[in-house]
Amino acid sequence: MNAVTKALFLVVVGLLSQTVQAHFPIMTCELENGMIRCETGFSDGSLTVNKPVTVLDYDDEVLLQLKTDSASAVEFSAPEGEYYIRFDSGHEQPVEIDYDEL
Repeated sequence: MNAVTKALFLVVVGLLSQTVQAHFPIMTCELENGMIRCETGFSDGSLTVNKPVTVLDYDDEVLLQLKTDSASAVEFSAPEGEYYIRFDSGHEQPVEIDYDEL
């Protein structure tokens, strides 16, 4: 393997290893006694402090606009009607959970 081929190989391996280390946003929500608690984070275990969690109806009207706390969580009263919860970490695609999945 000549020096140019070896250098190109190392660059490609370096780029692939960065892709493998990528993380994605996650959110879990639970409904109990009319209260919803959602915990957010990244797949690598990183916290998502002060990130937006939005509750929307099916017309995409904002019902609640929240920010995660120091534990990467939000808690709120369940809205009336049909809605979904969106966590947008600003990284990758937002996570959405529909009210009937709670």
